[in-house]
Amino acid sequence: MKKKTTLAKALAAVIMAAGAQQAAACTGITLHAADGACVPARTIEWGGSDLASRYVIVPRGHRQTSYVPGGAKRGMEFTARYGYVGLAVEQEEFVAEGLNEAGLSAGLFYFPRYGGYEPYSEAGRTTSIADLQLVPWILGSCKTVDEVKAAVAGAHVVAVDPRASTAHWRFTDATGRQVVLEITDGKARFFESSLGVLTNSPGYEWQLTNLNNYVNLLPGTAAQNNLGALTLTSFGAGSGFLGLPGDVTPPSRFVRAALYQTATPLADTADEAVRQCFQILNNFDIPIGIETARGQQPADLPSATQWTSATDIRNGRIYYRTMRNSAIRCIDLRAIDFAKVKYQTAPLDNVRVQPVNMVEIK
Repeated sequence: MKKKTTLAKALAAVIMAAGAQQAAACTGITLHAADGACVPARTIEWGGSDLASRYVIVPRGHRQTSYVPGGAKRGMEFTARYGYVGLAVEQEEFVAEGLNEAGLSAGLFYFPRYGGYEPYSEAGRTTSIADLQLVPWILGSCKTVDEVKAAVAGAHVVAVDPRASTAHWRFTDATGRQVVLEITDGKARFFESSLGVLTNSPGYEWQLTNLNNYVNLLPGTAAQNNLGALTLTSFGAGSGFLGLPGDVTPPSRFVRAALYQTATPLADTADEAVRQCFQILNNFDIPIGIETARGQQPADLPSATQWTSATDIRNGRIYYRTMRNSAIRCIDLRAIDFAKVKYQTAPLDNVRVQPVNMVEIK
C-alpha cells in the first residue's frame, strides 16, 4: 500500500511538470581539463514541490522491472551488469543523473511538448522501458555511447504516465564522447554533442541554430564606438556579452550555458574543472517565486534549483550540492566494491535548512 501511494505521488509530480513546463528546468554543461578529464555537470529544477531526491548505490547483479503506462511493474526486466551511483527524484527507481563503474555518465532532462514516444503495445511489454527508468537501465547495461545506441535501438521507450512531460537524455562515455537522445514521432534520434550543453525544449538542433542569433557576443570588453561626435564606451568589464539573455527559459539558458562554458579558462585537472562547473552553474540557480504568477502562493522551498551535480568520469566521482546545503559532497565510485556492496539509498540531505558556520574570533 505504501509503495502504491509513493508511486501515485511521483506520478502526480511528473504530471504536474507537463502542465507547468516553466517549473521543470535543467541546465547541462560539460568541461574538459588539460589532464584529459571530462566533466559533465547539470542542475535540476522543479519549483512545484520537494522532489525528495536521493542517491542510490546499485551493485552488479541488481534486478529491476520497468513500469508500464498505468503504473504497473510489468515491463522490461533488467539486471545490472555494471554497478553505478545515481541521483534519483521522487522515488529511488527514477534516476535522473548517474555514473557507472565503466565510466558512462547518463542524465535525463525534461523535454515537454517536443518529444513523442511510440504508443505502448502489450505485445512489446518485455522490451518496454519507462522513460523515467531509462537512465538506470543504461547505466547498468552499457559502457560506451555505441552500446547505448544499440540498446535503445532494441527497446521501446514508453511513458510511465502519458499525461506527463516527455524527456530527452545525454550520455557521455570514458572517451569524452557525448550524445543527446531525443525521441520524436516514436523514433529515437541521437545527436553528437561536441558543444556539451543541454537544456530543455525546443529540440537540440533548434537550440544549436538559435546560437547564431548571438554571433555578436564575445568575452571581454566591447570596443569603443563613435557615433559622429559622440563616443560610446563600456560602463565596465564584460560588455562583450551585452545582449546575453538573462531569463530562465530553456533557449536563454542554453545560450548562456554555451557562452559561459566556452569562455571559461581550460582547467589543469579534473578537480579544478569540477569546481569551475559549480561556479558556472551558480548562474542558473532559479530563485523560488519567479515562476509563480502574481497572486499564487509559491512552494515552501528555498530554491527551484533543487540540486546541482558534476561528474568526474576519469576519476569515477560524482559530486552534488543541494538547495538546502550548498556544501559540495562527493561519492567516489572507486571506493565501492560493486561486486560486494549492498543496494542502498539515502536522502541527498540530512538537513532541512542551510547550515551556517560561525566564525570564531579570538
